[in-house]
Amino acid sequence: MAPMDEPAVTAGLIVIGDEILSGRTHDVNIATTAQFCTDLGIELREVRVVADDTDAIIEAVNAVRARYTYVFTTGGIGPTHDDITADAIAKAFGVALPVNETARAMLEARWAETGAEATPARMRMARIPEGADLIVNAISAAPGFRIGNVHVMAGVPKIMAAMLESIAPTLKGGRKVESRTVAAAIGEGAIGDPLAEIQSRYDDVKIGSYPQMGNTSIMTYLVMRSHAIPRLEAATAEVQALVDRLHAERNIVLPKEPYA
Repeated sequence: MAPMDEPAVTAGLIVIGDEILSGRTHDVNIATTAQFCTDLGIELREVRVVADDTDAIIEAVNAVRARYTYVFTTGGIGPTHDDITADAIAKAFGVALPVNETARAMLEARWAETGAEATPARMRMARIPEGADLIVNAISAAPGFRIGNVHVMAGVPKIMAAMLESIAPTLKGGRKVESRTVAAAIGEGAIGDPLAEIQSRYDDVKIGSYPQMGNTSIMTYLVMRSHAIPRLEAATAEVQALVDRLHAERNIVLPKEPYA
């Protein structure tokens, strides 16, 4: 394996909510977080979806925060009784969950603008674990928070995306991943063994095989991804040579636009 100049920066995502598990709400935050991490050179290595259950959230947070550089959570920080993420995070870290005066002021200012009443339910959104820093919510004012390497954010996609943007400057990016694609008019069964042999010699390059389904012609896209660009180029050249040889043996000519 070729040496890496920088250590990988990694992340795990925990999506919290019964509505996700029941299928009532279709999650889009996973894709948003994945793209966000990719843009920053952070490897999103795990996604967990857990119910609105305190013990489940605690177990997931403690497991994931011990494993990765950063943890992101979405959902469960609203005003209702089933919004228990803040409570669970506080228990996971063994700290109190008081009303944060800065969060209270932010919320009260927004309520004054909108004419909303400062109800006990709404005030739940000002409870922040001791020692946590606030994550600004430019859309609805109710903040998220960061404690340790865990970033706790809203489940509403628009708000969650805004929170990600607000924390971006605080995150350390990692090595950028680049990818190369080789198109093969050959099924996975025919290319699998020689492709595995190439992969065995490039453990710093991830080689994926993605068959195109639904077309009359066979097409498999071979995607190489790595931080180590010279190794990426070398692996891609070997895969391309393999595909060219198999095409020649079968008298296969690729269509002009194989990616269509």
